[in-house]
Amino acid sequence: MTASATVPAIDWFTSGATPALLGRRCGACGTYHFPPTAAWCANPACRSDRLETVELARRGTVWSYTDARYQPPPPYQPPSGEHVPFAIAAVRLEREGLIILGQVASGYGVDDLSVGTTVEVVTEVLERVEGVDRTVWKWRPVAPLGGGGA
Repeated sequence: MTASATVPAIDWFTSGATPALLGRRCGACGTYHFPPTAAWCANPACRSDRLETVELARRGTVWSYTDARYQPPPPYQPPSGEHVPFAIAAVRLEREGLIILGQVASGYGVDDLSVGTTVEVVTEVLERVEGVDRTVWKWRPVAPLGGGGA
């Protein structure tokens, strides 16, 4: 592989110019699941095992958010040697009826978020291993229509 090769660190999303989270959709009742690890439908009225892997909506709205200001206790070791605070958002995907928790993209924090903020899935490099960039997905606020915003 070349130095520019990228792969998801976990197989819960696609990479590329328009990354998307991957979920499962029940073929019997249409219920969506995330992460895409379900073996049967979680809908108590269904319980089918006919699940297909699907791309979820790339955009959603912030349902809730917080920040991670404090370094977790040992044995946790931050990759850079120093804990860097980051924001976390619970995002509602309207079509799927899911709320998905995830880290907010680098350069954005709680001051860039409010309940109802539109965010989209992006990828960032987690680490480079043997010339391959292993990526993770994050939520990035979308600039409001008409300009402005981050």
